[in-house]
Amino acid sequence: QYALGHKLPGFLMVFSVIAATSLNVIVPLYFKEFFDVLTGSGSKDLIAKSLISILIMIASLEFVQWGFWRIATFSDSIFTAKVTADLANYCFAYLHKHSFAYFSNNFVGSLVKRVKWFIRSFEVVIDRATWGLLPLSVSITVISIVLFRVNLWLGIGVLAWTILFLAINWAFVKYKLKYDIIRSESETATTRVLADTITNHSNVKLFNGYKRTVKKFAEVTEDFRKKRLFTWILGNIIEAMQGFLMLILEIGIFYGAILLWKKGILTVGDFVLIQTYLIVIFSKTWEFGRVIRAIYEKLADAEEMTVILITPHEIQDVLNAKRLVTTKKVIEFKNVSFAYDINESSQSGQNILTDFNLQINSNERLALIGPSGAGKTTVVKLLLRMHDVSKGQILIDGQDISKITQESLWKALSLVPQDPILFHQSLMENIRYGKPGATDKEVIMAAKVAHCNEFISGLVDGYDTYVGERGIKLSGGERQRVAIARAILRNTPILILDEATSSLDSESESYIQDALDKLMKNKTVIVIAHRLSTIKKMNRIIVIDDSGIIEEGTHQQLHKLDQGVYKKLWALQAGGFG
Repeated sequence: QYALGHKLPGFLMVFSVIAATSLNVIVPLYFKEFFDVLTGSGSKDLIAKSLISILIMIASLEFVQWGFWRIATFSDSIFTAKVTADLANYCFAYLHKHSFAYFSNNFVGSLVKRVKWFIRSFEVVIDRATWGLLPLSVSITVISIVLFRVNLWLGIGVLAWTILFLAINWAFVKYKLKYDIIRSESETATTRVLADTITNHSNVKLFNGYKRTVKKFAEVTEDFRKKRLFTWILGNIIEAMQGFLMLILEIGIFYGAILLWKKGILTVGDFVLIQTYLIVIFSKTWEFGRVIRAIYEKLADAEEMTVILITPHEIQDVLNAKRLVTTKKVIEFKNVSFAYDINESSQSGQNILTDFNLQINSNERLALIGPSGAGKTTVVKLLLRMHDVSKGQILIDGQDISKITQESLWKALSLVPQDPILFHQSLMENIRYGKPGATDKEVIMAAKVAHCNEFISGLVDGYDTYVGERGIKLSGGERQRVAIARAILRNTPILILDEATSSLDSESESYIQDALDKLMKNKTVIVIAHRLSTIKKMNRIIVIDDSGIIEEGTHQQLHKLDQGVYKKLWALQAGGFG
């Protein structure tokens, strides 16, 4: 599909390889003539003159052949570079369109490996096809035509042997393909364990898991070793068969040539031609097995990414989806039911929300609290359309979020999560990610409001400091302040805070509360929090459990309920201060 998008370099590459290969097979005809003249009778001066003429013709053909090879290599470089870039962009774009749940169910290292291997597979396949299969096809075709003209039985013998040789290789490689796929999956397993344990390196150390983790990796490596060794042994077997078949052809063809020479049908030059063609046939057909095996191995490597590319995106925009228009910023959950899919959660089959109804008014600050697993985070995920509802509707200003574009939905929302993940980029770029066109001055202003500037100014490189993978070089509280600064800069009409102050110490929280008050101004806000300082400032507090909303009201109203869940939660937390 993407190769057809670059027809000119692709055509030049194929045409030049065909032309160069054809000339490579035609040149031996002149060497045949050269040796026939050399072994002929007559004046040495006349023979030398004829030989020089033939040599000039050979040189001319070789020079033209050299030119075609150069065109082929340059065209190949341009063609492959363009197509692989297109494929990389396509894989990247398609992968990122998969749902939030899809990424939760797949290891980062595994996904990265699949994309890289897919691109590399194309490079190898096009390389083997261009420089292996195409020259082989041209060589065999031209050689067969020449040998048929020299002698019918020579042509039939070589062509029959070639067909048999290629057929055996093809059948064997197809048989081997299933084991190549198994080998590729086993290698993915080693990548998965490697990535997972590196990500959790601190747990490996602190939970005394070093020995058992090393043992686990050794087990998957051993499994990979066995499966790879088996595929290598299969490759050795076919190479042994190839060598045996070549031995038979070489001895057989020269035995036949001797009989024909005895009858005066062949000349010395024909023996040179046959030997030259045998060398060409052996080199091309020997490589055929390797080429086909390499192609199928790379197709096996590409299989895992191919599965991703043919898997429909779980959450998609409906046809002719409209852009979200936010005016009042009213959010409404209408009879919403949701259960996690069996592959997405250990709570498979369990309803998280059932006929859930909630309206959040314009510029209202709403707190969601309740026991773990009650569905607080699920409410937020559904609003962000990380999942689609099983039943019911979620409306923003009367617009069903399932019928608007996802991009316009996310453009209206800002999320400050409990554990923010940052890009391995500078602090400046991480904050600016909330508003790509923001100036440095705007970024610094947002950082000051979020009280990031205090710790950033103490860094050697300041705002140019790289934060490490996932922001690992920063503390939890520093990452959260960066996330808040990013949300301040983004300045969307709807704000979601998911335990946004959970990683902050008391002093930092006092600074952030001021920043959050400014951030929440003139916005509709949903807060998941347990901190008293955050909850008390909300216009309305919703208490939910497995059955849905069980209490609702302001802090003062809920605190007056003698047997209320909110009052008990408050007492538990407030008791900690006593």
